[in-house]
Amino acid sequence: MQGTPIDALDGERDVRGTAETADIRLEGVTKRFGDAVAVDELTLSIERGAFYALLGPSGCGKTTTLRMIGGFEDPTAGVVYLGGQAVTDLPPYRRDVNTVFQSYALFPHLNVERNVAFGLERRKVDRAEVRRRVAETLEMVQRGPLARRRPGQLSGGQQQRVALARALVNRPRALLLDEPLGALDLRLRKQLQLELKRIQQDVGITFVHVTHDQEEAMSMADTIAVMNHGRIEQAGSAEELYERPRTAFVANFLGVSNLVDGKVLERGSQLATVQTEDGTVRVPCDRMAETAGDGVRIGVRPEKIDLVAAADGAPPGRNALRGVVSVASFLGVSIQYVVLAPGGEELTVIAPNREGHQPQALGVGQEVLLTWDPGHTFVVARDA
Repeated sequence: MQGTPIDALDGERDVRGTAETADIRLEGVTKRFGDAVAVDELTLSIERGAFYALLGPSGCGKTTTLRMIGGFEDPTAGVVYLGGQAVTDLPPYRRDVNTVFQSYALFPHLNVERNVAFGLERRKVDRAEVRRRVAETLEMVQRGPLARRRPGQLSGGQQQRVALARALVNRPRALLLDEPLGALDLRLRKQLQLELKRIQQDVGITFVHVTHDQEEAMSMADTIAVMNHGRIEQAGSAEELYERPRTAFVANFLGVSNLVDGKVLERGSQLATVQTEDGTVRVPCDRMAETAGDGVRIGVRPEKIDLVAAADGAPPGRNALRGVVSVASFLGVSIQYVVLAPGGEELTVIAPNREGHQPQALGVGQEVLLTWDPGHTFVVARDA
């Protein structure tokens, strides 16, 4: 069932705004805990109606950033803006945002309906209006029939939907999601990923989602900001970050990457030639700023590579690196190879398991060529 857009429920304001209007803006925000810097001079802008993910490993500063947006942590320096208003000194209850936590945080003695209505009742909203909003919001998260149950009678997934409804019923400017799916099993987590994306599209408000799960971020977010050591290493769409990572950290955090060091031999009009210890490869010029003689680090994703016996040679026009198979694993949908290159790198190749695309029987110890289209090559910072 499709939910009703929140701006249609509330005639007071259109929460979607325009693409250039920032719902959330951080300028030079820093957070220190003693001598430890959790967030380091962070500046970002999140457009109205965006689904924005803060992605990174534990300790990278993503949750601290979210807590500063929500008012649960005070920045050591910098300014937090919501809808153009500086809110750095405002407590959480005076900020037009709501937060959904991994722990659900539902009141066990109240039924679903009363849990969702709690915030409205505290604001002394008219009872008829409370009932209408609660019913519409529970319908949005597809949990209307459970209105009379208590949290202890619900599954984890049901409780998380109720927590989401409680956060949405107040019609906040933005919804902050602090790893809300982390406590759920894999099957339910994937199901709720799709539901969260649908709900966000239906309600049209800004979602800021913190997660360490790359697949979760890629499946839902319009924009992903990859954080490391309190800074954003790169922000963009899932496709942009995956196909054109700028640093080794981003390349390896979103999927698996094969990274090889080399030196630029020459730049042509479209392709540059790079010499590596494993062979010569070509790289699109628009993906690198280096000139002839400069060191460079190139990369290619495992699924972009075709593996052939070295004796067969590489097809014309394709990049090729030489190596020896050290591991060959049958994974059902694919075959994964680990190839030891002359330069010492262990390169990963994922070959699809389907008719017409199965590689030859390449065993451990066999000399092979890893070949791919030059257009699939990316370049990351050499010092990353």
